[in-house]
Amino acid sequence: MARINYWNPEDEKFWKAEGKKHARRNLWISVPSLMIAFIVWQIWSVVAVRLNDIGFHFTEEQLFTLAAVPGLVGATLRFVYTFAVGSIGGKNWTVISTAILAIPAIGIGFAVQNPETPFSIMLLLAALCGLGGGNFSSSSANISFFFPKKEKGTALGINGGLGNMGVSVVQFVTPLIVTSGTFALVGGKQVLANGQEVWLQNAAFIWVIPIVILTLLAMFKMDNVPGAKQSVAEQFVIVKRKHTWIMTALYVATFGSFIGYSAAFPLLLRSQFPEHISLAFLGALVAAAARPVGGWMADKLGGAKVTAYVLVIMGIGATGVIYFLTGKQFAGFLISFLILFVASGIGSGSTFQMIPNLFIPKEAAPVIGFSAAFAAYGSFFIPKLFGWSVKATGTPVTAFYFFIAFYVVAFGLNWYFYQRKATVAKSLSGHQVG
Repeated sequence: MARINYWNPEDEKFWKAEGKKHARRNLWISVPSLMIAFIVWQIWSVVAVRLNDIGFHFTEEQLFTLAAVPGLVGATLRFVYTFAVGSIGGKNWTVISTAILAIPAIGIGFAVQNPETPFSIMLLLAALCGLGGGNFSSSSANISFFFPKKEKGTALGINGGLGNMGVSVVQFVTPLIVTSGTFALVGGKQVLANGQEVWLQNAAFIWVIPIVILTLLAMFKMDNVPGAKQSVAEQFVIVKRKHTWIMTALYVATFGSFIGYSAAFPLLLRSQFPEHISLAFLGALVAAAARPVGGWMADKLGGAKVTAYVLVIMGIGATGVIYFLTGKQFAGFLISFLILFVASGIGSGSTFQMIPNLFIPKEAAPVIGFSAAFAAYGSFFIPKLFGWSVKATGTPVTAFYFFIAFYVVAFGLNWYFYQRKATVAKSLSGHQVG
């Protein structure tokens, strides 16, 4: 492919003549690459559910930990991945970060076949899945360079939303794929207590070939944006910006909730409503589908306004979960949780749309990655908080009171800094110049 030597998506003539086609091509390779990263990152949310069924003897807290650790590692790696795009180029980093996903995929495929595999090895493999969690920051930062400001919300929503869909894909596909010997290319079957045959290694091995294909696509079809490179020191100026931290808090409330609930939902269903475990994929599915809608709504209505409504709805959804979980009413519990998921998905899109309006492009990209890094800790702390809540109080309900309190704080920050007329103009004028 010919190297791009000039890039200015705000130049309308350039955008229509050349920029749009390059941007769209990179977006549509970025989307499945990010999706496979989310699949690897969240694979433990479904593998952990089946381990004890095939002969492992882990405690409930250990299982929640296996589902949570990829979130901890992925969130931490996002700080590194955030600055990688500016340091070595978006295409280059996409190739590297996609290729290394094969390591945990292959490792898990072998480890789950032996019930004697120690918890420490499983924990290491769970940590390696965090490599997939880091990709969101670099992917989002990279895509933000390709599109003009008026289209960034929609583009980031598509990239993030369809990429996030990897969570629901892995939660939907895994229960189906592990029951089929057709895909058992390596290793034998496991027999459940009820006599059912499963091949849990399929849950990991099946993703190796897509990882290879997407690595090659990124290598030969993506572009490094000229002018996007900057040193880590140049990018690190964002930590001095007040609005970096405020937007990070808002994104923790929205995306942090989405990814944390996605990681915990299968185990939560297993412990509270085991007969409905097959519906575990629904939460991540509706949240990921809602994210592009959130970006589009924010482009049309304003990110701060959409985010405000989202936080209110999330509080209502969490309150509904508490009520129906206490009464053991599954239908109400599921509807309330899906409301929570949809709102968190819309909010993930709307908060990301706000960032390019507060920062110049070279700062907006690392701010997007930086806020995403903090938000990803939700996939560690939310499952761990559920695990603590169950252990300490006998029910996951207690954890939701903490979530509601945080949504109230986030609503207040959003209103004070981005909805009051007196502060909106000041916020914009103070940061768009960098």
